[in-house]
Amino acid sequence: MPANQQILLDNRPQGEATVDNFKLVTTDTPALADGQVLVRHHYLSLDPYMRGRMNDSKSYAASQPLGEVMIGGTVGEVVESKHPKFQHGDMVVGMGGWQEYSVVDANQPGALRKVDTTHVPLSYYLGAVGMPGVTAWYGLVKIINPKAGETVVISAATGAVGSAFGALAKARGCRVVGIAGGPDKCQYAVDELGFDACIDYKQYKDMYFLAKALKEACPNGIDGYFENVGGMILDAVLLRMNAFGRIAVCGMIAGYDGQPLPLANPALILINRLKIEGFIVSEHMEVWPEALTELGTLVATGKLRPRETVAQCLASAPEAFMGLLKGRNFGKQLVKLI
Repeated sequence: MPANQQILLDNRPQGEATVDNFKLVTTDTPALADGQVLVRHHYLSLDPYMRGRMNDSKSYAASQPLGEVMIGGTVGEVVESKHPKFQHGDMVVGMGGWQEYSVVDANQPGALRKVDTTHVPLSYYLGAVGMPGVTAWYGLVKIINPKAGETVVISAATGAVGSAFGALAKARGCRVVGIAGGPDKCQYAVDELGFDACIDYKQYKDMYFLAKALKEACPNGIDGYFENVGGMILDAVLLRMNAFGRIAVCGMIAGYDGQPLPLANPALILINRLKIEGFIVSEHMEVWPEALTELGTLVATGKLRPRETVAQCLASAPEAFMGLLKGRNFGKQLVKLI
């Protein structure tokens, strides 16, 4: 069995996460038992939710244990199998973690899923046609539930979730407005992802200036908002929400370092009779087949053209993760392991 490089969570962050919170080790891969599969990972997914798991605090999921392989989605190839449903050479997606190989109990429901790379590149199963894409689908379809002609807005618009959201919302006849950091990202959102407009939040010093920009981009107000960031951006959006608007809360990356994110005008929730719903996409596995079918079709037909930022080799993962938390990535952040 091959030697396996792994990255462990070595200690918990105090404030901002740093590369020193992680530790790179090499271990021996155990021999397979019946029902197990050995997967060699080609790509590792880096996602904002991982930052919350590093804390030892109450959340929707258990904290990442110290001294264990960091959690993370992976795609790769079956190199050995003792399970009848998986063969050498099958391409699969799973939660293999920050390591080069994983031994997976393939009898566990949902632990490993075969993927078809004929029309969809393997790496996309960690982004547009994977968990981030389904996240966008659920928040849009099940919470915002827009009608054709309505205006929807999303923060972190050019990330893995945002790019999928744009294509899904345009397919439903919406006016789609993004919020992103930097002129290059905003140009990409409009020119390649098909957004009707995109606002560079870095150009605005407070929520009132940002709300003015939103008024220009959303002349009929905002009917639906997909929240990834929180803080000043949420405060600005609340100033422009229409009555009976819907807000899907997916993430609050502005608060992932542990600082509270107070709302400036919470009375707007009542004044505009807003529906605000947080969700965790892994709790809604029943929608994944429908969502993945639509997302795969959008990619195969060229209506969804996601961008990727790819770091090379496992050792680069901590630094790439820090960059993700600071918004330095362009599109889906991956680590290429092979």
